[in-house]
Amino acid sequence: MKKIIALIITLSLSLYAKRDLHIFDVDNTNGSITPATIAKAFSQNGISVALNNDMTTPFKKQFQKSDFKIFTLMTIYEPKLDDKLVKKYPHAGIFIPKGIGIYQHNDENTLHVSVLTSDAEAKIIGIDNNDILKSIESKVLKSLQAALPNAKQRLSEDSLKEHRDLVTVYEYDLDGADWEDAKGEIEMNLEGAFAPRGFIMPASMDYDADIFQEDGSENPFDFYETYSICKLPVIYTVAKSRPEASAFAPCTTIVYKKKDEDKIVIGFPAVYNWMSSAKVQDKEAQEVLMKAQKDFEAILKEVTE
Repeated sequence: MKKIIALIITLSLSLYAKRDLHIFDVDNTNGSITPATIAKAFSQNGISVALNNDMTTPFKKQFQKSDFKIFTLMTIYEPKLDDKLVKKYPHAGIFIPKGIGIYQHNDENTLHVSVLTSDAEAKIIGIDNNDILKSIESKVLKSLQAALPNAKQRLSEDSLKEHRDLVTVYEYDLDGADWEDAKGEIEMNLEGAFAPRGFIMPASMDYDADIFQEDGSENPFDFYETYSICKLPVIYTVAKSRPEASAFAPCTTIVYKKKDEDKIVIGFPAVYNWMSSAKVQDKEAQEVLMKAQKDFEAILKEVTE
């Protein structure tokens, strides 16, 4: 019954079309604003940077060109607030770390930064927006305003209505088996299945090491890990028409076990979020996104059967 209720909540929330992305536009004619200066502003505001990956070099290497002088995928996390969030809503780990898209076309002087709104994150997780999500959003926006003092801040276009599940989740029932053995096997199989299907895992995070706060509260998990996953052709193709979708890349995949449950949960934000929130309507972009969704689902089915 709980699974059915969660599904209904996710679907009903996803029907509403809103403006899902904060977008900053700032003059960068002299090139003084860089992903490094943006990362520094986050760090100064108590936000950790997990990834700061330049994609223009990989684009040129694999596709022989890049439409961008700057195209960076950054991921960030705020340990204290993220700890509170994931303890209350385990599936919220799909935004720990969360993505920041930074891009500037070859033929323009304006640099752009995109990040999801707290309303959009709540919609995707399947919960009501709350003080924790809003506090994280406030710190992120404050950091970006400090890094981009003369930027114009706006919201993206209205998102497309979406009826499909916004988070794809699989469960592995342990049936009393040792969870540590199962964890090792699942993670080995996951990592082994990514590369053959073209997925790259640039980073991973461990809840105990990176997020959990020694504040007297109990750790509700036997383990909780997240993997940053991306697929270069997807990012490259979608960026041609909707570079703001870079806020979704790399995709954060969660793998965890709660202490009071006899199962391991694996989940990731579905590509339908890219299509809806970033209003991806280009046919080629939709095709690569749907292929990535099917490939990822196939991997998770394999490791949980």
